[in-house]
Amino acid sequence: QVQLVESGGGLVQPGGSLRLSCAASGSISRIYDMGWYRQAPGKQRELVASITEGGSTNYAGSVKGRFTISRDNVKETAYLQMNSLKPEDTAVYYCKADVQVVARSRTDYWGQGTQVTVSS
Repeated sequence: QVQLVESGGGLVQPGGSLRLSCAASGSISRIYDMGWYRQAPGKQRELVASITEGGSTNYAGSVKGRFTISRDNVKETAYLQMNSLKPEDTAVYYCKADVQVVARSRTDYWGQGTQVTVSS
């Protein structure tokens, strides 16, 4: 019914930048909050940043000032601009969206994840 497709991950040197995208598609009536999460090997998945439908944002302390979340409600896409990347940012990054599906219930959907590796 609803698919989230992430893109933009890759290998980058410390201090570099990447921009992740998360495009939603399917039987979408409305998208409420969207968020980016990450999971490093051996660690629990954690919230990186989230954004409400109206554009209010929230960030994990470890990325505040370096990462910026944004969204385009017309394109049903969220973005994560990541600057000043550090090796500890290495993880699989997942997109999550709180979606009102046409003629169905409101549900959280997850993308398949995109790998971000920060290494020299």
